[in-house]
Amino acid sequence: MLEPPLKRTISRTSAILLVVSVIVGSGVFKKVAPMASELHSPVLILVCWLVAGVVSLMGALSNAELASMMPNSGGEYVYFKKIYGKFFSFLYGWGNFTVMKTATIAALAYIFAESVNALFPLPEVSISVPGSLGLNVNIKIIASLLIASLSYINHRGVILSEKLSRYFIIGIVVAIAAFALAAVFSGKGNMNNFEPGSNVPQGWMLFTAFFAASTSAFWGYEGWNCIGYIGEEIKNPQKNIPLALGIGTIAVIVLYLIINSVYVYILPIGELEAIHHSTNKIAAVEVAIIISGNAGGIVISVLILVTTFNCTNSTILTSARVFYAMARDGLFLRDAGKIHETYNTPSRAIAWQGLWSIVLIWSGSFDQLTDLLIFASFIFYGATAFGVIILRRRDPEALRPYRVIGYPFLPFLFSAFCLVLICVTIISQPWQAFIGLMLILSGAPVYYYYTQSRKIM
Repeated sequence: MLEPPLKRTISRTSAILLVVSVIVGSGVFKKVAPMASELHSPVLILVCWLVAGVVSLMGALSNAELASMMPNSGGEYVYFKKIYGKFFSFLYGWGNFTVMKTATIAALAYIFAESVNALFPLPEVSISVPGSLGLNVNIKIIASLLIASLSYINHRGVILSEKLSRYFIIGIVVAIAAFALAAVFSGKGNMNNFEPGSNVPQGWMLFTAFFAASTSAFWGYEGWNCIGYIGEEIKNPQKNIPLALGIGTIAVIVLYLIINSVYVYILPIGELEAIHHSTNKIAAVEVAIIISGNAGGIVISVLILVTTFNCTNSTILTSARVFYAMARDGLFLRDAGKIHETYNTPSRAIAWQGLWSIVLIWSGSFDQLTDLLIFASFIFYGATAFGVIILRRRDPEALRPYRVIGYPFLPFLFSAFCLVLICVTIISQPWQAFIGLMLILSGAPVYYYYTQSRKIM
């Protein structure tokens, strides 16, 4: 018996705010320090954020054409089935489950728990067991409880979860705007801070440093594609998904440029680099302390807490639809394809996603897995943009409610950028690239199992 489709309950405004909610996490508060350590130039930091944002926008606009054609649950999982076939599509879904989305949820929840512990120190708890399982037990308990609680909220209904994200992201944007205004009128900044440091890389070193810094920036923009995962639940998706992707991503670019300009206006480049090399320091908190003293540091710490809470919720909401779509095709745990009779949500998919994210938290491996996120994600981002070109040639008469601007140059440039980033990672970090590829390809025997099981049945 076929499960009923999910109901279209998400409006255009809600979709735009969800795009912003999924993107804006901890990266914008923390990543300026490692970027400063790589580039040694405030202007290059801002250029890096801008380039990463424009590249993400190019990917979002390319993605929007496919989303308008196939507004179903699962996002790229659905697009890839049509473009590249079921096997490649399954590898994308499997990569999301093993590393790309569950590790993101684990990392966000862990940062939330660290922020709670920083504001309200808890007694240290340790367990005498081998490996990392017994380390930071109090942090892991809070992170696990957060994932379990937000998974339950998402199980109860998409409207409840979407409203939670909507109100939080509006408050977050207002708080960031207030932070920027406080910096401008504090009298603590200096325009001379925008001057480059003494060790700005040149030539090939600049190229590799810029790509290394871009990895931090892209982590800050990660998640722009997630609105396509809930295409089946968006009203008038052919129009509203492209608008949400474009407007939401542009809004985040502006937000990120403003807040990073505040960082370099208040702190010289050398001090930003020192924050990177110190322990337990966050750039945004240090800037807030300079502006408003310890009270400002507490306010920003609370803002980071709220932001990671909201981003975790939005990621749980959107990502579970990929596993729901896989299960509906018979390529994942069967009960993950079931719709809750009362709440009309893919509650089992949400539960499996939450369970594996909690396993990653307790294994201690999520931090290493997040280092693979950008590499693994851009393999599929590039495949999505190139898929626009393939479908245009293969099926030129298909209905396309939205057509990507600048075709074919924009999707081609984005695909080429993804290829370059992948190649640079393979050259500069071959072991990390190898692990990322193996995690994705580990889905091959799983795919074989499910396809053979269906033949037997």
